[in-house]
Amino acid sequence: MKVMIRRTDAGLSAYVPKKDLEEPIVKIEKEDLWGGTVTLRNGWRLVLPDLPRDTRLPITVEARKISDED
Repeated sequence: MKVMIRRTDAGLSAYVPKKDLEEPIVKIEKEDLWGGTVTLRNGWRLVLPDLPRDTRLPITVEARKISDED
């Protein structure tokens, strides 16, 4: 699924256009963000692609949803 990752005043945020859903990122598996999983406030866990550490935000990437607690 397409996900836009951006930095807000409150931290990192993920926006899923197809669901019109924006949620803060509450947990990051890898310190540099890319190539690991992130957890959104609503419980969704997304696998992000491997990208260079210095990738600029905002960016739209193809992420894979692996779970949710809904």
